[in-house]
Amino acid sequence: MGFLAVLLALIWLKTLFAYFVDFTLGATGLLQQIILVINPLGTSILLLSFALYIRRPRRAYISALIIYFLMCVLLIANVLYYREFSDFMTVTTVLGVSKVSQGLGASSLNMLVWHDLVYVLDFVLIGAAFLLFAIRNLIAYLQQKPLHWPHFGFVCDPRQPTYHLPQAVSTVGVALFAVTMMTSELNRPQLLWRTFDRNYIVKYLGLTPFTIYDGFKTAQNNQVRASADSANMNQILAYTKKHAAAPDPQYDGVAKGKNVIIIHLESFQQFLIGTKIDGQEVTPFLNSLIKQPSTLSFSNFFHQVGQGKTSDAENMLETSTFGLSTGSLFSSLGTDNTFEGQPAILEQRAGYTTAVFHGGAGTFWNRNNVYNSLGYNYFFDGNFYKHDTGQDTDYGIKDKLMFGESIKYLEHLQQPFEAKIITTSNHYPFFITDTDSNFPDANTSDPYINGYFRTAHYLDQALKEFFDYLKASGLEKNTLVMLYGDHFGISNDRNQTLASALVMDAKNWDSYDDAQMQRVPLIFSMPGLKGGINNTYGGEIDVLPTLLHLLGISTDSYVQFGTDLLSPQHDSVVAFRNHNYITPKYTVLGDTVYANSSGDVVTPDEKLKKELTADQQHVDESLSLSDMLANQNLLRFYVPKGFTPVDPTILDHAHSLKNMLATEEALGDHSTSLYSQNGDHSTADLFQTDAPELSTDRSPLTTYPDKVLPQVDAAKEAVESGAVIKNGVVTSSSSSATSKQKSKR
Repeated sequence: MGFLAVLLALIWLKTLFAYFVDFTLGATGLLQQIILVINPLGTSILLLSFALYIRRPRRAYISALIIYFLMCVLLIANVLYYREFSDFMTVTTVLGVSKVSQGLGASSLNMLVWHDLVYVLDFVLIGAAFLLFAIRNLIAYLQQKPLHWPHFGFVCDPRQPTYHLPQAVSTVGVALFAVTMMTSELNRPQLLWRTFDRNYIVKYLGLTPFTIYDGFKTAQNNQVRASADSANMNQILAYTKKHAAAPDPQYDGVAKGKNVIIIHLESFQQFLIGTKIDGQEVTPFLNSLIKQPSTLSFSNFFHQVGQGKTSDAENMLETSTFGLSTGSLFSSLGTDNTFEGQPAILEQRAGYTTAVFHGGAGTFWNRNNVYNSLGYNYFFDGNFYKHDTGQDTDYGIKDKLMFGESIKYLEHLQQPFEAKIITTSNHYPFFITDTDSNFPDANTSDPYINGYFRTAHYLDQALKEFFDYLKASGLEKNTLVMLYGDHFGISNDRNQTLASALVMDAKNWDSYDDAQMQRVPLIFSMPGLKGGINNTYGGEIDVLPTLLHLLGISTDSYVQFGTDLLSPQHDSVVAFRNHNYITPKYTVLGDTVYANSSGDVVTPDEKLKKELTADQQHVDESLSLSDMLANQNLLRFYVPKGFTPVDPTILDHAHSLKNMLATEEALGDHSTSLYSQNGDHSTADLFQTDAPELSTDRSPLTTYPDKVLPQVDAAKEAVESGAVIKNGVVTSSSSSATSKQKSKR
C-alpha cells in the first residue's frame, strides 16, 4: 500500500502540474478549481488497485509500475501534443500514425522545455534506485549474503494484501470518480452528451476518463459506419434531388467573384432588431443597415439547432445538413466524417481562399479538427489573438477587439476570399462592464436578460466599426457580407420575464410565443444587391444553397437538405430538431396546431389534417435521412462531379499565419491580397474603435501575440528556401517553387 501510495502521489502531482502549467483548461470559480484538483485521483486509484488483485508480490509490484508507466506516457504524450495543437490526443489520432507523427514525431524534441524534467524525474530516480539495489544485490550475492528487494525509502513488503483490501481500494476509486462525475454534471449539465469541448471533459473528469470515453465513442461510431450500406446513399440522393430548388434568375450570380464575409452573431435573436430600452435602440446600426437599398434581410428566418447549439448552426451553414438528434455532430463525428463543405466548394469551384476567425479556444466544439475536414485553408483561433487582462469574455476576446485584431490577418488573404468571423461577447452569461457599454438597464427581474440587451448593443457597435473599416479600406465595393444569428440567447423559461421588456403580454404567454421567439437574423449586404425585407419562411438549413446561388455556383450535384430562400421553388416548411415545425400559416408543436395569423389553437379539419400529415412526414424524413448520412458517414460513398473530397491531413491550421504570409510572399506581384493591393502597407489604422483597451494603445492591430511571432519569420524563411504551397499550406521545398507558384496563379 505504501508503494502504491507513492505512485498515486507522483501521478497526481504530475497531472496537476500539467493542468496548471501546460494545459489551458479555463477553470473558473472555486468549485471548478476543486474538481480540477481531485479529478485525477479516482481513476488513478482504481487503475493502480488492479495490482492488488495479483497474488504474487513481485508480479504485483511490476504490474503497478507498468500501470503507472502507461499513465505517465499518456500524460507526457498529451503534453507534447497539446503544445503543438492546443488539443488532447484522441484514439483516432493515436491510430492514425501519420497524424500522430505531426505532433509527436521528430519535432517533439523541438517542443521540449526545461520544466518537462518534472514528468520524467521520477523515472530517473526509479531507474537509479533499481540500479543501486541491483549493485547491492550483486555485492550481496558475491559475499553470499541475503538478497534484498529494491525499495524507495522503505522495504517492499513481500506479503500478500488482506483478502478484501483490493476490493476496498477499487471501491474508493470508483466512489471518488462518481462524486467527481456528479459534481461536474451539476456544474456543466450534459457534459458527455453534448461534448462541446475536449478541454471541458479533461477539466471535469480527467485525462484518463477522457481517453476511455473517446475510445468508447470511437468504437461506437466505427460500429455504425461498418454497418453502413452504400445503397442508403441512393435513398438520400433521391430525396435531395427531388426537393432541390432552382435559383431565382434575378439573384443568381449577382455576387459572382465577390469576397464573402460571414459574421456569426452569437446568441442573437431577431427581436433585438428594432427594440428600444428606455427610449434607446438596442441595435441602431443593424436597424439602419436593413433599411439600406442594397441590404436583403429575412424576417421569418429560424434557427434549427439541437443540443449542438452553435456547432449545429455552423454545420447547417457549412453543409446544409442537420445537426444530430443528441449531442454535437462537430464534436462526435466532425474529425473523421467526409463533408461537402462550403469552403471546399468555394475553393474548388471558384478559386476562393477560406479562413475562420475566432478569438476563443480552437478546441471548442472540436473546431480545430472540423475546419480541417471542411477544407478551410486557415483557422485563426485564440492563439493568434492577444488576451490581456480585461479583454476576454468566457468564450474569446471582446468583439470590438476581435474585429480589430482580425484585420491584420484578413488583409493578407488572397482574393476572392471567404472569411467567417465568430463573435462571442453576446454569449451567456451576457456580462459587459460599464466601461464597455453605458446602455441602460432593462430593469427586469432577471439580470441575464438585462445583460443580454447590453451585450447585444455592444455587438451592434462592434459591427458598425467593422463595416466602417470595410468602407474605408475599399473592401466593401467587392464584398458580400452575410450576418446570421446562430441560436436563441434567452431560453424559453425566461421568456415571460422578457415579455415585459418587449411590451408583450406575459400572462398569456404560451408555447406558440416560445416558438416565434426562435427567429434569428439573416442579412445580406453588398453594393448593387436588390435589397428589402423578405418575409419567406426558412431556416439555417437553407443558408448554404442561398449563398452559393448568389455566388453563381450550382448546387445540383451536392447533397443539401435546404433550399434557396430566394427561389420560387423554396420549401417553406421549417423543421426543428425535435420534429416540431413551422409553415407560413401554422406552427405545429407536438399534437397542438396554432394559426400564425392569430396565435390561437386550431382544430384541423380533414383537409388540413392531410396537409399537416404530409408536412410532418417531410420533416421526419429529412431529419432521419440527415442523421443517417452523418452517423454512417455516407458521403464517403458519393463524390459529386468536379468535386475532390477534402484530405484533412494536409491542412495545418496551427501555422495559419506562416502559411498565409508565405503564400502572399511567394506570389509577389501576383498577390491579390488587400495588403498587396495597398502597396504592402497595412490597413489596420483605418479601423477606428472606441474600445477602451485600444483607446491609447493601437499595438494589437499592428503586432502579433508573442506565441505566433516566430511564424512571421518562418514564412519568410519558407519562401526564401523555395517552399511549395498547396491549399494554403507550406508542404515542401524546391528551388523553382516560387516561380511555379507565380505561374500557377
